[in-house]
Amino acid sequence: MDHAPHPHATAGNRTLALSATMHCLTGCAIGEILGLVIGTAIGLSAGWTIVLAVSLAFLFGYLLSTLPLLKAGLGVGAALSVVLAADTLSIAIMELVDNTVIALIPGAMDAGLVNPTFWVGLVIALSAAFVAAYPVNLWLLGRGKGHALTHGYHGAEAASGWRRFIPTIATSTLVVGILTFALGGLLVSLAA
Repeated sequence: MDHAPHPHATAGNRTLALSATMHCLTGCAIGEILGLVIGTAIGLSAGWTIVLAVSLAFLFGYLLSTLPLLKAGLGVGAALSVVLAADTLSIAIMELVDNTVIALIPGAMDAGLVNPTFWVGLVIALSAAFVAAYPVNLWLLGRGKGHALTHGYHGAEAASGWRRFIPTIATSTLVVGILTFALGGLLVSLAA
């Protein structure tokens, strides 16, 4: 039997898991929204639209996690290896749930950008993805994995050289931007 102490869900871990999940969701949401908008706008089938959305979600999820590590001084290879280890499971869970939910909402995939069903379905699917990924991130943090791998690089000394030009974008700013975009899409679809 394993008698080693088991990590517990501390208040600090719950807060960090909430932050990590929100951060992960922003990257996924940017990719998902772009993928769904592009796929819908150019008339891709639901399957190809999902492939595009998932690909872009992973790309933007990894990108948003890689930039702060580069700014903290890591090389590209080291930053990518940390990010791949830290974020892959969370992004995969989000994408599985998000795309399953959006595919199950009647008419959401075929609704088009000027249909409220598209925008409401998108918000419901992203919300479900957040709910599904939070316990995964909490579990990973409790074991020193996931976002815990990147947390040690946060708050590093001021960037110098080319790294000082890497943007620092607060997760809250990204969340507001995504919500504003979705609300704008919904309003335009209601007006149409």
